[in-house]
Amino acid sequence: MLRGTQSNGVHAFRGIPYAAPPVGANRWQPPQPAVSWDGIRDASIDGLIAPQPLMPPPFAGGDLPPAGDDCLNLSVWTPDPAASGLPVLVWIHGGAFVSGSSIEPTYDGASFARQGVVCVTINYRLGALGFLHLGEHFPELADSGNLGILDQVAALQWVQQNIAAFGGDPGRVTVAGESAGGMSVGTLLALESTNGLFQRAILQSGAGHNGISAPTASAIAGHLLELVGVAPGDIDALRQLTSEQLLEAQNTLTLELQMTRNPIKFGEAAASAMAFQPTFGTAVLPLRPIEAITAGSAANVAVLTGTTMEECLVFVVAMKDMFSDELVEMTMAAVFGSQAAGTAALDRYRSNRANAAPHEIVAAAQTDSMFRVPAVRMADAQSAHNPNVWMYRFDWQTPVLNGSFGACHALELAYVFNNLDSELAAMFAGPNAPRPLADAMHTAWANFITHGDPAHDGLPAWPRYTTSDRSTLLFNEACSVATNPRADELALWDGII
Repeated sequence: MLRGTQSNGVHAFRGIPYAAPPVGANRWQPPQPAVSWDGIRDASIDGLIAPQPLMPPPFAGGDLPPAGDDCLNLSVWTPDPAASGLPVLVWIHGGAFVSGSSIEPTYDGASFARQGVVCVTINYRLGALGFLHLGEHFPELADSGNLGILDQVAALQWVQQNIAAFGGDPGRVTVAGESAGGMSVGTLLALESTNGLFQRAILQSGAGHNGISAPTASAIAGHLLELVGVAPGDIDALRQLTSEQLLEAQNTLTLELQMTRNPIKFGEAAASAMAFQPTFGTAVLPLRPIEAITAGSAANVAVLTGTTMEECLVFVVAMKDMFSDELVEMTMAAVFGSQAAGTAALDRYRSNRANAAPHEIVAAAQTDSMFRVPAVRMADAQSAHNPNVWMYRFDWQTPVLNGSFGACHALELAYVFNNLDSELAAMFAGPNAPRPLADAMHTAWANFITHGDPAHDGLPAWPRYTTSDRSTLLFNEACSVATNPRADELALWDGII
């Protein structure tokens, strides 16, 4: 039994274990079944979040909530535990696979519950504890590079077994996430083990291109083992490491990766500066997710995907003074493979952005390479197998900091959850955020979760996505539909992404 809370007609149950604590013999292993309990368990307080560093500015929001190894828990919001057949949303948080949690105020699921949706938010193992590929160094830990993904699968299996007790229908599940959460959804779409666990998927600012090949992930694991002084094969020494020791080494390794972007040491992870991602070329994830999706791994799943218009401005604005025209030219040449191709691409980006500062040009190219182009490639791949694909772009530009963030990464989250009073919304959207836009976006997500189609009367007609027209709903104070937006820039990435 669980004792939760009730407020304004919504029932909430927090900190529910969906797997056993990954400690002792369970550390570095796939999730094991949760331990049952007798009597009534208090589900009125949040569970522990995964051990992690503070998010970097501007995403950091004060001290972390209580964190610890016993982090494999979830929370549920429902309009009525006595109901039956309600649609279910399972939300996977972002944070570059090293930070974030399910209990961030923006992810409060009461707004979805008021729309008749049972909302589940989950925690999963992060960083080294969730994505350190140790299989080449410790053969008994072959799955360690995908433990965070396997945690997500275990949470989805928990939903299948238990969500009816909260009024939900296990046959009407949508899995969704943003940033690393969206990348996680892309990974789940690629797995055979998730067949039947969900029928719809929402990928926000993350698609199917993220992941690290097994050889690169193994090399990164070797670098971390050197930092903590553990020899390959010494499983006892590995298990004796504390979370704090692992975090310290993880932070050291991440800082080196971000400062050097050294492809010799960090392989393909140098491009994303993310040392911990799902590991492909493994038993859990044989193919890079986009390759599996292209082959039809998620043919039975309806998909809603998209990005914000200016994802990467928030990542570069603090460093804008370091970007000169010369540096931009060098960057574009490196990205596009030659001076001539880089110059041609730079000319195109500049011509489409009159008076843009150098850092804004770099942010536009990074937005495309990290987020928009992967989203388009994923939608192209999925629409070949299933016509139920929709694309969006979030275009509303925040006025905070004199508009320097633009329509940036994570800005849409408070609109999707219709939680404009959350701390994140106040920080990113300011005090006068357009509530009708939040109503429109939130209703679209609720409709997709409930009916499999995001369209509603508050939006213009939203066609399904096809490769011929790439119809995209542009969310703004006045929403509109674009056909193949910025096709000229998208074409620059053919053969690159």
